Amino acid sequence: MAFAAINSSATKDIPVIEDAFAAEPSLKKRVYDAIGTTPQYIPLFEDIARYTSSLLARNASTPVQPVETTTDGPAAKKRKLQNGDGAGHAQPAGDLKANAPLQFYMQDVSFAVPQRKKLTLEITAGRGFLRARNQTSKAVEFGIHIDTIQHVLCLPVPEKNQKQFNFCIIPQYADGINSPPEGESAPEAMVWTVSDGSPKTAFSGDGQQIGINNGETAENVVRRVLNENLRQTKVVRPDEREFVSAMPEAHRKGEKAYHVKAFRGSKEGYLFFLPTGILFGFKKPLVFFAFENIDSISYTSVLQRTFNLNIMARPTLSDETQELEFSMIDQADYAGIDAYIKKHGLQDASLAEARRARRYNINGAKTEEEDAVNAEGAVEEESELQKAQRELEDQEEEDEEDYDPGSDADSDGSGSSSEEDSDEDNDEEERDLVVDELGSEAEDVPTDQL
Repeated sequence: MAFAAINSSATKDIPVIEDAFAAEPSLKKRVYDAIGTTPQYIPLFEDIARYTSSLLARNASTPVQPVETTTDGPAAKKRKLQNGDGAGHAQPAGDLKANAPLQFYMQDVSFAVPQRKKLTLEITAGRGFLRARNQTSKAVEFGIHIDTIQHVLCLPVPEKNQKQFNFCIIPQYADGINSPPEGESAPEAMVWTVSDGSPKTAFSGDGQQIGINNGETAENVVRRVLNENLRQTKVVRPDEREFVSAMPEAHRKGEKAYHVKAFRGSKEGYLFFLPTGILFGFKKPLVFFAFENIDSISYTSVLQRTFNLNIMARPTLSDETQELEFSMIDQADYAGIDAYIKKHGLQDASLAEARRARRYNINGAKTEEEDAVNAEGAVEEESELQKAQRELEDQEEEDEEDYDPGSDADSDGSGSSSEEDSDEDNDEEERDLVVDELGSEAEDVPTDQL
């Protein structure tokens, strides 16, 4: 027994075993336990580890080709993503560091986007990658770097008998509004589901099960681990102070609902009105309207039972807008949606620039020097306006000076003389006209009749 214990402690750092089973801490622990019990099989386990490493390297370097099937019906819409390099690509598998040490992993996680299958959710150490691994082939299917994640949403899944949560991971350029720079491919969003129960398949990087002893749910564990690794954002959940549907969750009596059902074209989905924006999900493609990308919101086709919501969106680095319409929303939720829109000023296109400025901290605290420069600019602008006004007033004064009032200049200011002179001038003009018309006959016309 002493010999076995000595060898057990001496085999904890066999490099080939560490490399081969880095992504499977629980299996690696079992290998070391077996070596500690039967140290004579160390060479056998080393050979197995080398073979495993060669298989992983082969899977990482050889893309998995799409599976082609022939059917009599229409062509299948679903496709199998290449190994981390499908369209909408998360990241190539080689960049996802397939053998990197893990900080966290959860087995048997149901993914909906970009693939619909059960995979192992992994987060590599050092705030590296968030990725999904095939539980049979052990190959990384897809993933993204933690630092590219722009929005993370944790939302209750509607219309389920058992309470579940969808985690929506939206990387940069994957929100359906902002396009990547020319020549770059846009990553796809990731959506997976966890139950509200115990995290029975959640483990730390060293293979220790987590969340069981302290009573955490699977949703709490995943949310906590994500928040520990995210730099640019945090996990956002619905807030009843922002929006709550007027209709409670139909499948879970007495529970509040944070979504409304809507259609985008013929595609049915759910709108969530969140503290940071509006999501339409959960089918591909997801669309997330961050506040800074909303130009304005309006209502159309307002009927007795339903109405449509039109969102005018503007990409962050573009002046071109696009309008998306969501139809057949129940009238019962009109008041709540309208209050949410007015609270965030989303109905007013003139406030769009202010929302974008807040997002990028353009309207943050100014220094005294900046305040002085802005004040000076305001004074200069005001002076130019005053200068133009003065020039206009000077021009009017010059026009008045050119006018010759005649005998008005000698008047005493009473105005009576001017009126009498004016009447006399009019009488003389009338007599002159009569003389011109009648000639000598005008002499016989009494003056008072002219």
